Amino acid sequence: MKHNILVLGDGGWGTALALLLHNNGCKVTLWSKFPAYVNRMRATRENTKFLPGIKIPQGIELTADIEAAVKGVSFIIMAVPTQHCRGVLAELKPYYDRDIPVVSVAKGIEQSTIKRPSEIIRDILNPKYIAVLSGPSHAEEVSRKLPASVVIASPDAKLAKQLQHIFSNDYFRVYIQKDVTGVEVAAAIKNIIAIAAGICDGLGLGDNTKSALLVRGMVEISRLGAAMGAKKETFFGLAGMGDLITTCISPHGRNRAVGLRIGKGETLKQIIDSMEQVAEGVWTTRAALQLAGKHKVEMPITKEVANILFKNKNLKRAIKDLIKRPLKSE
Repeated sequence: MKHNILVLGDGGWGTALALLLHNNGCKVTLWSKFPAYVNRMRATRENTKFLPGIKIPQGIELTADIEAAVKGVSFIIMAVPTQHCRGVLAELKPYYDRDIPVVSVAKGIEQSTIKRPSEIIRDILNPKYIAVLSGPSHAEEVSRKLPASVVIASPDAKLAKQLQHIFSNDYFRVYIQKDVTGVEVAAAIKNIIAIAAGICDGLGLGDNTKSALLVRGMVEISRLGAAMGAKKETFFGLAGMGDLITTCISPHGRNRAVGLRIGKGETLKQIIDSMEQVAEGVWTTRAALQLAGKHKVEMPITKEVANILFKNKNLKRAIKDLIKRPLKSE
């Protein structure tokens, strides 16, 4: 059966997934909010802003018409940045059928509500079937068909297995599980740790520092996730440690890039003003601290990243304050 799939969001990841699904024999429509940019992509068959150098086959339909795009689709892939999800879903709602499964691939926490992407989707669309896809999977590499493995989480085992087969091929391997909360928490909070990793790189602090940061960062992530009802083992799989490692070491990582530039002396405003793509970790930092307060969880790395981003705290002072915290058992 040939599946008809709508990908909402013309960013690098949405485009890479559109290419993947097209390669897997699906009929794919890629939706963008911006009609002028759709015309540009149609003319060049390339997403020059977010995935330059990768051709978009003629078989992938490009559109800004959300009403037409959703007609007859089997699945919807939600690839819009978390802070913009609610607005796009509100546009989709009048034309949406609750029987259409929605797969979220966003990685963040909404600032205004401290909700995860799947919770935002439930708020607006209330779909009967929902899943999330996450893991170490930079768009730049997946679009070039370099091997990658991810996880799909859904409370519906039948849906998860169906999606596993739709997404999997000889370069993209998909595992399944049920811990939606854990997968989304890991996906969101690792972006904050990636900003910290970039700051360390910008300051030239070395491999020992980054190793300690990743390990203690994962402790922080799993601590929050467990308090929110997630399974601890999720954080040591692809969605957790796997994605954290990739995001903190890869030159493709937007969040690490933000931290790197801060470490080299730029201000957050200078960085944001110069970026086409969204660094989810910047906006997730505030939401994560709200979640930490709500669940009474200690998140010292996240707190210092927030101090640096939003209070202009001296970088070396922030690092010293982390290291000089009261000594304790691991």
